[in-house]
Order: sequence, then structure tokens, then C-alpha cells
Amino acid sequence: MAIPIPSRQLFIDGKWAEPVLKKRISIINPATEEIIGDIPAATAEDVELAVAAARKALSRNKGAEWSKAPGAVRAKYLRAIAAKIIERKEVLAKYEALDCGKPLDESAWDMDDVAGCFEYYADLAEGLDAKQKTPLSIPMDTFKSHVLKEPIGVVGLITPWNYPLLMATWKVAPALAAGCAAILKPSELASVTCLELADICQEVGLPAGVLNILTGYGPEAGAPLATHPHVDKIAFTGSTATGSKIMASAAQLVKPVSLELGGKSPIVIFDDVDLDKAAEWTAFGCFWTNGQICSATSRLIVHESIAAEFLDRLVKWIKNIKISDPLEEGCRLGPVVSGGQYEKVLKFISTAKSEGAKILCGGGRPEHLKKGFFVEPTLISEVTTSMQIWREEVFGPVLCVKTFSSEDEAIELANDTHFGLGAAVISNDLERCERVTQAFQAGIVWVNCSQPCFCQAPWGGNKRSGFGRELGEWGLDNYLSVKQVTQYISDEPWGWYKSPSKL
Repeated sequence: MAIPIPSRQLFIDGKWAEPVLKKRISIINPATEEIIGDIPAATAEDVELAVAAARKALSRNKGAEWSKAPGAVRAKYLRAIAAKIIERKEVLAKYEALDCGKPLDESAWDMDDVAGCFEYYADLAEGLDAKQKTPLSIPMDTFKSHVLKEPIGVVGLITPWNYPLLMATWKVAPALAAGCAAILKPSELASVTCLELADICQEVGLPAGVLNILTGYGPEAGAPLATHPHVDKIAFTGSTATGSKIMASAAQLVKPVSLELGGKSPIVIFDDVDLDKAAEWTAFGCFWTNGQICSATSRLIVHESIAAEFLDRLVKWIKNIKISDPLEEGCRLGPVVSGGQYEKVLKFISTAKSEGAKILCGGGRPEHLKKGFFVEPTLISEVTTSMQIWREEVFGPVLCVKTFSSEDEAIELANDTHFGLGAAVISNDLERCERVTQAFQAGIVWVNCSQPCFCQAPWGGNKRSGFGRELGEWGLDNYLSVKQVTQYISDEPWGWYKSPSKL
């Protein structure tokens, strides 16, 4: 049963704040196309207030309250946030299902991951203290040297709508663990749970200004945040086109950025596999999160000797996926996030048909669902490498397929993309899997599976999928500045110049 969405304001300096221009954005439930609430629409004026609050939070009491506090102090807040997430898990999962169309079981799983991520970075925050001033081995005994890791400063975090709270947490948790002050700008298409995170931060007493949350449109709120001279770093997850614009604007101020962008990831199926296991991982790799995942293994590359039988088996798995309202029990595929995304996905499918590809299953709206932005899970064959469906990211439940005859050909097809986020190989020959793993041009490789993600392991891509790594210790390093400290410890003078007293 649907639950009412709370009406929230922006979260600036530890308080709820009405947008300066008093604008709001309607929330549309993608399963019903009904307006179910609204969120505040921040503009450049609100960005100014949030940046000022963040800078004040960094320097308050000369940093003793946050940026220069022991990591154990920050860890206490991160753990308190994690506990509140678990406490509110059921409600948060429902909000997210209503807001972005994600199946409720997925949303609940995401909330567990959100809490786990805050817990993980609490541990790393504590561990940071022990790593400070680690001595460096240097070749001159008249000096000693060590490294300090310090928060990079005020960070702007711009996050997408496919994992609204989880993708935000991937940035918020390490940024806070590092001692930064942050301004989060979630996608206007799914911001509800990020505003609930603000409520949780207020409840646990997070110091004012440490985390500010601005909902709103990219051009009106995201762009002023990305270009603000007093924001020290931008971390962005989203489209390659927007990432390119952020990188260009950051270049004017020589501002560091980390970018997690699009993907067109391959899944390579060899001829020695269990067909059902391979079919399920193939379906999961593309249709999980309603197909709206940057790392989706949406290019299926299957050995020609098993292709016909495998595709026949895969179609049966796909047709068995339960498509329904996300709150309905057992839902495994909900709607795409918006009307615009729905039209975009259908256009990809119609273009593939017009270019000569064949729709093996799916391709339109499910017959039993008359409303909502639902697209059937779709499998497209007879694809050439010049087709749009092979080259461009769909961000919807659409899988295209090509066959191969040799390992070298499979690798060549897998790497035939401007992107390089994820890649999967399925084979019982583990030596072959190792060769293929090394040959893939991707930041993440899955062997005999697709899409598992753990907050302890690095996440990020190569080529036009961006650069920098989130999660793990790499995620914390994103928000730390490294300072070398070297001290001269000899009692003797340096002696490079002649002393004036001896002339």
C-alpha cells in the first residue's frame, strides 16, 4: 500500500530552508503517472548559502568540531546514521520504490547497503588516525619525512536517480569520513530518500553545515555548484555528456573532479557453461534495477555453437520476469523512471528495428499494464557493430546480442566500445576467464556472474566511463589531500653557502 511522501525543504546549515525563489518540482510515481508530492527546487542563490554553511562548518572552532577532529568523532555520527537507516528501512524502501520505480525488494536491499556503507566508512574514519604521520623511508639521515592526509575541503556531490540514496551514500559517507563538508545535489527525478537522509542527520545531531542537501534541476542547481569557486572538488555520477561539461567547467579553476559515467558493458558467454545459470546471470546483468544501471552488461556476446539454444533458454527466463507495480509482492521489473526515459528507450528499440535488427522478445509496453512507464525486458539479435543499439547506452531493460567463434573475437567485440566500466565472462575454464579478465578494457570485471557490488571493492571505469574510483579505501582517498612534511633534524648547518661570519 502506498504511503504519503513527506513535504520537505532544502537542508542547509543543519536546518530546513525554503528555496530562495520558492520553486518546487512535482514528484511523479512512474508506475501510475500520478503526482504524489513535490520537492524544493534550489537555484544559484541556495547554492551560495549551502557553500557558505559548508565553509563555516570546516573552520568552526579552528576545525576542532569536524575537519580536524579525530576520525573516531566522525565515525560516531556515521554509525548513528547507519542505525537510523536500518530503523527506517521499510519506509525508506517504499519511498524509493514510489519515487523511481525500483522493485520494493531491490529498494530494501539498497537500504541495507546504505547502512553497510556508512558503517564501513566509520571504520575507515577511525583507521585514518592511526595512519597519520607514518614515517617515509628516505635516503638522507639528516631529514625525516612523513605524510599527512587532510580533508580536501568543501565538496560538491552530484548523484543520479537509479540508486537515489545508495549512490548518494557512496559519496557522502567517505566525504564525511575524510572530514570534508559536503553539498549533495541528487537528481530531480528521485530525491525523496536523500531528503530523508537530511532528516536523519538532523536527528543524530550532525554538526551544522557538514552535510547540506539541495534538490533541484541540473542547470539551476548542479551547474552553479560545479562552477562555484569555493567548492574544492566535484564528484559526479551520471551521463558522459554532463560529466564532460563538469570537467570543462572545473578546468577553469583547476578543480579536481572524479567522474563515474556511462557504460555499454559486455557479457561474454563461452560454450562450456550451464545454460540456465548463464541465462539467469545474463538477465540479471541487464534487467536488474529496471535496466537502469550504468554498469549493465547490455551487450551479450555468445559463442556461436550454443547461441541458438542459449537464446531460446534466455527468452524463457526473460518472459518469466514479473513486471508489475514496484510495491506488488514478487515484482522483479518496475517502470523506467520518467516519461522522457520511457520515450527514449522505445526510440532505441524502434531504431534498432529500422536498422535491421530483430526483436526476439519484448520491445514494447506489457499488455497487462495500461499506465506507467513500463517497458518489457527486450532482447535484440542480428545486431551489427555499427548499429546504435550496440554503440550507445540505453539505460533501460534492453539487451542486444552478437555471436563469436574464437576467444580473440570475443575479446575484440567486448572492447569495441568507447566505454569501459564493467565486463563479465562466463565459462567453466578458469584459465580462460583469467586471460579474458586481463584483456578486458574495463574498471570492473565479473567472472561467472554480473553486477555484484561490495563497498569494500573499488568501483569505476576507463575510457569514457570516467576516472577515479569510489568505494573501498579508494573512495576515502577521493576526499583526502596528501601533504608531505619533511624536517631537517641535524644539529649541523646545511652548509651549501659560505657563512658570512666566516668570510
